[in-house]
Parts: sequence; C-alpha cells; structure tokens
Amino acid sequence: MKKSETKTTTNNGSAMPSAASAAAAAAAAAEAASPSAEPTKAELEAEFDPNDKELCHAALKIQSTFRGHLARKLVNKDVPEDEDIQEITKKVAEELDIDLTDPELNKAATKIQASFRGHKIRRETNPE
Repeated sequence: MKKSETKTTTNNGSAMPSAASAAAAAAAAAEAASPSAEPTKAELEAEFDPNDKELCHAALKIQSTFRGHLARKLVNKDVPEDEDIQEITKKVAEELDIDLTDPELNKAATKIQASFRGHKIRRETNPE
C-alpha cells in the first residue's frame, strides 16, 4: 500500500498537510512507538479511505483469495484418505470380530453395493 502525502493550499498560500496524511502520520508514529501492538479500530478507520479505488481493489483481492483458500481447505478436509478408510474398516472388523478374507462376506458386500448403486441411479433418473 502506498502512502502519499498530499498538500493543500490554504487561503494565505501556506502548504498544510491534508487530513489523510495527518492520520497516516499519526498511525506511523503510533506504529513506531509500539511495533508489536495491533492497531486500534480508530487508527484503522482513519487510515482507510472508502473512495480509494486502488485500496478497495487490493482489499477485495485479498478477501477473494482468502475465501478461495478456505473453500479449497474445506473440500480437501472432507475427502478422507484411503488409509483412513482402511484403518476405520480394520477397527470395526476387530470390534465385531469379522473375517475380512471370507469369500461369502465379499459376495454379500458386492450385492449390497450393487443394490445401492441401482437405487441411486433410479433416484437420479426419476427424482419424484
């Protein structure tokens, strides 16, 4: 963000700093006094000019980038890893004492999966 100091001329011809540069100078002085402290709401409001198109565009770009980052993070978080699914399956099988190598168990699982997939397709083609 650029800080620009603009001068305005008063009736007597002397140069006087504008309100924006005075606020920026006050914020810079406060920042120099305590570099680790967060700026107050009043300091931030004094520094922000809603008519500054460049500043508004920069804020919009930062916000949209961060929202995209959050959306990607949520999508990636919802997709479980294959290892996680396998670990959960093993834990459940151990608790229920199920033999995962049993061929009849695989046939039953295949039948359940086929029935559900058929149900899902019928539901998608006939949404009533």
